Amino acid sequence: MIIYGSLVSPFVRKLLAYLGEKGIDFELKGVGIGDPDPGFRAASPLGKMPAMEDDGFTLADSSAIIHYLEAKYPEPALIPADPQERGRVIWWDEFGDTVLAACGGKMFFNRIVAPKFLGREGDLAAAALAESEELPKLLTYLESAIPASGFLVGDRLTLADLAVASPLMNLRHCGCGVDAAAYPKAAAWSEAILSRPSIAPWIAKEERMMARVLAPAS
Repeated sequence: MIIYGSLVSPFVRKLLAYLGEKGIDFELKGVGIGDPDPGFRAASPLGKMPAMEDDGFTLADSSAIIHYLEAKYPEPALIPADPQERGRVIWWDEFGDTVLAACGGKMFFNRIVAPKFLGREGDLAAAALAESEELPKLLTYLESAIPASGFLVGDRLTLADLAVASPLMNLRHCGCGVDAAAYPKAAAWSEAILSRPSIAPWIAKEERMMARVLAPAS
């Protein structure tokens, strides 16, 4: 199995964590935004990441890939069979992908991707507005929603935890990670999820890469 994507993508990060929790072997092939790599473009005609090639079968989008893999490798289950828990996991996955990642993306893209990867100025006003107006509301909600179990759904790890924790890593790169003083439960929960053996080695590699990217020019 080949996974195409970049370590700094929250969607790729979510998928890598999922694969690690499942114990599924794969090869990560690094690609960038709109990368012309023929294998990547065949798997993702729109150039979005992540994309997958699995024994000739290709698919793009982290959630689509995960649902495919969950059907192919049902154990350990990261999408519960219980209807209510399953619905909540799908809801949190959507929250992570389309709400939290969108908010964090305004900061990460405009402060880091645009100037460091694309060589152009980002919209710093949009980034500042997202940090001051959008992000506190989302973190306040997350703080209120984390149950005593330490997992977003039920009493064990699910896709919900991976999907919501992943975009928070991009906030760290922007210097606006979860403030433990303001959001103690969310900070402790996200640290626990992002420290799991399934994803911690990838994050360490990602942090080394970002340190090089953000280092002052000599």
